[in-house]
Amino acid sequence: MELAQVRLLVTDFAACYRFYADVLGLKPQSGAASGPYEKFSPTVGSAGIALQDRAMMASVLGELGETATGHRSLVVLRVDDLDAYCEEIAGRGAVLLQGPAAMTDRMRVAHLKDPEGNLVELQEWLLLRG
Repeated sequence: MELAQVRLLVTDFAACYRFYADVLGLKPQSGAASGPYEKFSPTVGSAGIALQDRAMMASVLGELGETATGHRSLVVLRVDDLDAYCEEIAGRGAVLLQGPAAMTDRMRVAHLKDPEGNLVELQEWLLLRG
């Protein structure tokens, strides 16, 4: 078994697409900016983050409400230089909620939200610094 992706169900597909592609800098698979589905990949690794239009999935399952409430996900991305990456994405419109700051003696983190309110954690693993 292999993890292929984590999929987020979103109501404003276009805003979320712009966030993951233009703000965070992840590579879209097909360029389907208006949905109803798109997978985004980092520059390394095989797993990715995908967006799916919430209404489309609700029509398939018949049980999803119109909007999600509360935090239902936390997308975690590892970066090599947290300070530089946070500065870069802030220049592209990201608003950091917290950090960059130490979370443990082995990791520094920063947090932000995508346009749907999904939490995104950026991690810098200090053990990989050498």
